[in-house]
Amino acid sequence: MSQIGPIFRALMRNKVGALLIALQVAVTMTIIVNAIHLINARGDLMGRSSGLDEANQFYVTSVGYANDFDAPYVIDTDLGGIRQLPSVDDAVQINAIPMSNGGWSMGLQTKAGEGENSVPTALYMTDEHGLNTLDVELIAGENFKATEISYRDRNTRDWPQSVILTEALAKSLFPDLSPTEIVGQTVYIQSNEPLTIIGIMDHLQAPWTGWTTVNHSMLVPNKFDSPYSRYLVRAKPGQREQAIEQVEQFMKQREVGRMVRETETMTQVRMDSYRGDSALQAILWTIIVVLCIITALGIVGLVSFSINRRRRQIGTRRALGAQKADIMSYFLTENVMITSVGVILGIAGSIALNMWLVSSFNLPRLSYIYLPIAMIAMWTIGLFAVWGPALRAAQISPAIATRNV
Repeated sequence: MSQIGPIFRALMRNKVGALLIALQVAVTMTIIVNAIHLINARGDLMGRSSGLDEANQFYVTSVGYANDFDAPYVIDTDLGGIRQLPSVDDAVQINAIPMSNGGWSMGLQTKAGEGENSVPTALYMTDEHGLNTLDVELIAGENFKATEISYRDRNTRDWPQSVILTEALAKSLFPDLSPTEIVGQTVYIQSNEPLTIIGIMDHLQAPWTGWTTVNHSMLVPNKFDSPYSRYLVRAKPGQREQAIEQVEQFMKQREVGRMVRETETMTQVRMDSYRGDSALQAILWTIIVVLCIITALGIVGLVSFSINRRRRQIGTRRALGAQKADIMSYFLTENVMITSVGVILGIAGSIALNMWLVSSFNLPRLSYIYLPIAMIAMWTIGLFAVWGPALRAAQISPAIATRNV
């Protein structure tokens, strides 16, 4: 502690070098804190539950090309055959795949009429096998009945009367009611068309991973009358690969004028959907490592330059009885003082940058636990960086240092 005064006065005589180190530390800390915050935020995003049994699910696409292609017949017989395969638990035709970043969305409102507030939701068309195939749990109400399932095409404008909502969507529509109380309530689609909520499911993610209402999903009792069909298949536990092989073989051997293509597991769908987030994480980690290296090298260079300028001063101290440990302590303390100034500036910079990111890009607010971690990291980097030059300074001989240079 007795060295702090002399060190401070020495730094005031050579402000430029100390200021450069402090600014470098501040900039590095500002970027690192927000980069780690973004990495963790992306990690939380990528780790969200989809509500599915992803390890055992896949989808396969059927594309009809024959002039006399009968979509409802092919869909019904496909599903009937797929569900009978020994490795398959259940299957359903579905209009959109969760996490695929492509699908249907609609708005629901609790009051009929144009201009009423609506709540956005993803829309999945399924039949009575949808809940089991998706592996979502019904927490209130009941499932669709086979008699409720109907076909629709792109020209159909009316909607089935019954729907099943996720709990998150139901709570957004009726915040003061319990799931049991929400069952039986009426909501409106396309402003005036009434729908009756017959069930509440626990959780099902929308197709769009970046959607702000990603937990808002709705099931409707429809099959889609189209030559292009996606079948979501849930295999029995641990039998996904066998199920894929059996489903493809079954569908390809049927001569119904269609092609079978694009079989993809839900594990791969998740990876593809969050590929951009994974790439961003990798880029940010690279930036963090590069900045730490640059900061460390900058400290080494500036401290080495400072030591070379003060070789005679160091030699004089050694001649007056200073031990090697005293010289080491001097430069380590000096570095801690400079780094501390940079850390203080870095705290202010980190908070300011996060406030700008929050206001400009709607990113999550910074968790302040990152600040003390970053402070310790900066001090550690600084001490490691200065250790080598300080050790060389401690090795300077009084006789050599006091020669004219």
